Amino acid sequence: MPKVRRSRKAPPDGWELIEPTLEELEQKMREAETEPHEGKRITESLWPIFKIHHQKTRYIYDLYYRRKAISRELYDYCLKEKIADGNLIAKWKKSGYENLCCLRCIQTRDTNFGTNCICRVPKSKLEEGRIVECVHCGCRGCSG
Repeated sequence: MPKVRRSRKAPPDGWELIEPTLEELEQKMREAETEPHEGKRITESLWPIFKIHHQKTRYIYDLYYRRKAISRELYDYCLKEKIADGNLIAKWKKSGYENLCCLRCIQTRDTNFGTNCICRVPKSKLEEGRIVECVHCGCRGCSG
């Protein structure tokens, strides 16, 4: 099985605890990248990749900030090696963005009217029974 992409620098202590999970997520990422996309919209074919990227970043975030199971050195190593997305984690630490699915959903330049994505609208503000699905990443509501 191929290893998780790393630099030549030796990883800090604790790497062996998170490596199996990261390798499993990396394998899922490869499968999602090679999955056939016939019959899907262009954006739909990217949804599994966004989902796995979110899972990997949330895993590192939870280990460091919630469970306090990894050291600061290992956390910094994961950010430096781009195993986890530092910008997404920075948003998760801010109030109101704790469940953000991806950074594209809050970029106003990607929408027609200069607003956030529909998945950022709270479910209580939407019509009853309306199924919301983000165009960018397939999220069904990350505002809470």
